[in-house]
Amino acid sequence: MRILLTGAKGQISQFIKQQKPDNWEMIATDSKTLDITSPASVNNMVHNFEPDVIINTAGYTNLDAAEENQEQAFAVNSEGTRLLAQAAANLGIHFITLSSSYVFDGQKHAPYSESDYPNPLSKYAQSQLAGELLALATNPESIIIRTSWVFSEYGNNILTHLVNHVKDTPLTMPNNKIACPTYAGDLANVLIQLASDRHISRGIFHYCGDKAVSCFEFTQTVFKELSSLTTFNTELLASTEENKHSSLLPAYSVLSCDKLRTLGYAQSNWQAALKRILPEMITR
Repeated sequence: MRILLTGAKGQISQFIKQQKPDNWEMIATDSKTLDITSPASVNNMVHNFEPDVIINTAGYTNLDAAEENQEQAFAVNSEGTRLLAQAAANLGIHFITLSSSYVFDGQKHAPYSESDYPNPLSKYAQSQLAGELLALATNPESIIIRTSWVFSEYGNNILTHLVNHVKDTPLTMPNNKIACPTYAGDLANVLIQLASDRHISRGIFHYCGDKAVSCFEFTQTVFKELSSLTTFNTELLASTEENKHSSLLPAYSVLSCDKLRTLGYAQSNWQAALKRILPEMITR
């Protein structure tokens, strides 16, 4: 099976490349090898390679920068997604793309299902929702996976930030922003399974971790694990209800994953992932 993978330098793609089945022939592209905002580039790549599935993990993910550079955010997250979906539709191949729990406004205070009405608060989230709508309008066979707080040992994410935090420096984290952390390796495995499953219905699915926590509680868990492995003063961690992202982040972005669970997909066990990867991370 031939797979076209975008966002090759991202943390999710790192795992897809590691975990892909032996029978996959894959081209993994980044922004330098495939400009997904260019119709000509997308069409040339798809027509020349003739993939069976396109997996789109590319994205403009800088929340703050998207407020100032919304044209670029929409170009990548919206138009880029549309072009890939259209190219897949033209050749009758499968298309899988990622979106975010931030498409919801956080006012529900109960896990969001796929049928709940989105109301994004930030330009980043608006661009993700626009990408969803354009993909489905262009290619009704699209599979959209909404996820949240993706972390891993690769790249720039909340976990690598915390591990690299200076141990004797105080850190304040918000206690009023709640979601389900998701290990990138688990998400990659789900994307591989979905790409291999020729019978799954198309549409929007939610996938995230199996336990909801605040950003402060996630940091507490990370620091507790770190303190068992090395010298780490957990008393330097404090909580707050305000931070620079307060107006951009929904207070509650927990996703219900019942739809995928009924199909046999287990949620990400992010606590187990932390225990497994932190010992190796601190020895790098």
